[in-house]
Parts: sequence; C-alpha cells; structure tokens
Amino acid sequence: MRAGAGKHPRIMGIVNVTPDSFYDGGRYADTESAKEHVRRLCADGADILDIGGESSRPGAKRISEQEELDRVCPVIEYAARNFAVDVSVDTCRAKVAAGALGAGAAIINDISALGLDAEMAPLAARAGASVVLMHMKGAPETMQDDPVYGDVVAEVAAFLEARAEHAMRAGIAREQIIIDPGIGFGKTMEHNYAIIRNMERFKRPGYPLLVGLSRKSLIGRLYGDESDRLPATIALNAIAVMAGADIIRVHDVREHRLAMEAVTMLLRVPDGSLI
Repeated sequence: MRAGAGKHPRIMGIVNVTPDSFYDGGRYADTESAKEHVRRLCADGADILDIGGESSRPGAKRISEQEELDRVCPVIEYAARNFAVDVSVDTCRAKVAAGALGAGAAIINDISALGLDAEMAPLAARAGASVVLMHMKGAPETMQDDPVYGDVVAEVAAFLEARAEHAMRAGIAREQIIIDPGIGFGKTMEHNYAIIRNMERFKRPGYPLLVGLSRKSLIGRLYGDESDRLPATIALNAIAVMAGADIIRVHDVREHRLAMEAVTMLLRVPDGSLI
C-alpha cells in the first residue's frame, strides 16, 4: 500500500457518442441515447463524465471536425447544465476542444498529449482548462502494429514527464495537468500489465494519475471466449488505485463506486493496526 493513501478515487464515466467504439459503439450514437446515458452515469455516482465523438480503438478511422463537434457539443451542454459533475471532452483537435469548452466542458482529455494539434496547448492555457496527457505509441490506425519498447515503464514515464513540461511551457498551470499511461494504446498485453504492475512509478512527478483500462483487450485476451470483462476490470482498477491512481475511467460506474468504497477503506487502515 502506498503511504498516505485513503482518498477516494474519482470515477470518470465514459460517454461514447460514436457508432464504432470497441465496447459500446452505437449504443449512444445519437444525442438522446447519449443524454440518457449521462443521466444513468450521474445517478450511479460518476464524478466526471468523459464525452467523446470519435473512436480511438485500434484501427479507427478519422472523422471530420464538424461531425465530431456535432456529436459531442449537445451532450456536453446537457451534462454541464443539468448535473453537478465535471465534464471532459475526449478529443485531440483544438477546434473540437474549443467548442466543447464553450458548451461547458472543463477538461480536455487528449490521447496525443497535446501533440497532434499545435493549437491545443495554447487553447487550454487561455481557457484555464485541465488537460489529460496520455501516452500513445503511433496513431490509432497503426498503434497495435507490433509495438516495441526497451523498457515500457521507463519510456512511458519519461514521455509523460516531457509532455507535462511542454504543457507548462505553453502556459498550462501545473495543477491543471493529469497524466495517463495509455493502457491499450500502442502496447502489447504484456506491456499493459507491466504498466499496471509498476503504477507507482507514474506517481513520482506528483501529477494526478488517470487510468483507463475498462473492458479493454488486456482483459479480453485472458479468456478463450466472450467472458464478462467487468470482474477483471474492477480487480485491475483496484490494484491501480492501491498503487496511487487518482482517477479511473470506466464504463460501469455503479459497480466501481461500490468496489472503491472497500478499496478506500482498506487504504485508510494503517499498516499493522488492530481494529
């Protein structure tokens, strides 16, 4: 257990307003279905909603900026106006982020760590928005084509620290920066488990740490059939939180909220104490 633990992790509920996301593609592709999903996630106890309009699954194809804006902005505006929850936009395009911030988002979740659009960092700095900087090797279209690392943990950690420095040079306040090692983005199953096993390494720079592993292939590949991925998702998120994760990005908010109550209680008990 990490020292000083005991703070309840923030639960980020996923809202994919897309037809092709890996787990829930098409379920909430229209605005009304997405709004209903927002209501459900908030009722289930989400602290943050992460709303995205373009799939970043392996092999995903790009859509136009306008289509992405049309998908996310009505849902973001609805969530921000009607619920006491922080709203994040999952995008790597500055134009989309600007529209989302105008609609009420406060966080930019950028899978490229501000690297794909040169206007993203200045936009976030001007707006005072929080940013999630995620590690991805390559692009969604090609990221799973035989990714190779010398030391995946060291390389991902160094990348995130460098991108955080870049963000601060662009004028983004340190306290607005969140880092994400990018489980499933340009990594083999073994790479992903190495990152989870060494999660404490990503806490050393002192930035809040987000982990997004919900129902991903690092779980699916453990099974020979379409077994339920939720139990292993909760187990791995519990391990990540015990190692210091501050935010967990999940599809199943209620189940994680209940599980994290137990994890948080465990972390609050001092080592060696008797109750």
